[in-house]
Amino acid sequence: MTDNSGETFKQVQTILVSQPKPTRSPYYELEKKYGVTVDFRSFIHVEAVPLKEYRKQRVNIEDYSSIIFTSKNSIDHFFNICEELRIKMPQDTKYFCLTESIALYLQKFIVYRKRKVFFGKRTIHDLKDPLLKHRKKEKFLLPCSNLGKESVQKFLRENEFDYQDAVFYKTVSSDLSDLENVTYDILVFFSPQGIDSLYENFPDFTQNENRIGVFGPLTKKAVEDRGLKINILVDKQNPSMSMALERYLKVSNPVAAK
Repeated sequence: MTDNSGETFKQVQTILVSQPKPTRSPYYELEKKYGVTVDFRSFIHVEAVPLKEYRKQRVNIEDYSSIIFTSKNSIDHFFNICEELRIKMPQDTKYFCLTESIALYLQKFIVYRKRKVFFGKRTIHDLKDPLLKHRKKEKFLLPCSNLGKESVQKFLRENEFDYQDAVFYKTVSSDLSDLENVTYDILVFFSPQGIDSLYENFPDFTQNENRIGVFGPLTKKAVEDRGLKINILVDKQNPSMSMALERYLKVSNPVAAK
C-alpha cells in the first residue's frame, strides 16, 4: 500500500526505540493494538570525565560563587568531581537550575535553602531575572557534557556574564554489538548522537527496507546527512513519537488494528 507521497506501508512486526525502556509508555498500547513488538535500547549513555581529564581544563571550582545546572546528570557529575577533589561547597553558593525538578534533585547533595536555589520552568530564559540580578556580583560555573549547552552559553555570552563552562561528563556511543544479527522493521531516533552511534557500531549500515522514525530537527538533519530516508516524522499534527508511529501503523497494520 502506498500514499500520495509514494510511501510504501509494508506491514510492521518489530520496532526498535533508541531509548532506555520506560516503566510506563504509550508504546505498550501500540504493541497490543497493532500486533507489533517494541524493543528499547539506548544507543548512547553518559560517562563521568576522569579526574585527570577534568584537571586539564584548569577550572578551579572554588573560584565560582554560582553554579548553573541544566540537568540531573550535571548535578551528579559536578558533586562527584567535588568529592574526588575533597571540595565542600560553601553554604552561600548560589545554584541556578533550569527546572524545579532539577532544583529539588540538589537535596541529595546540599541543605536545600530556597533563598540560594533558583529555578525556571524549562529554559535559561525563565531564569533571566534572577540571573541578571546577580550578574555583577557573581562568578558563574556551567558544568556540562562534551556536547555543551549552546542555548545556555549563548545567553550568558550575550548578557556578558562572568562565566566558565567545563566538561564534567560526556555522552558516548553504547556498545550495540549484540544487535549485529538482529533486524527491525522500524528504527526510532531522538538525537544526532543516536545516529552517530548507529554508524560507529555498524559502519556498513544500509537502510534497505528499514523504516526510520525521527524526533526533532537536529535528528532529522543527521539522518538526511547520512543519505537515509525518513518514513516517520514527529510534527505539529503528531507531536509525540508514539502518535507519529500510530499514524503509520494505522496504514501498515490495519488488520491488527481491527
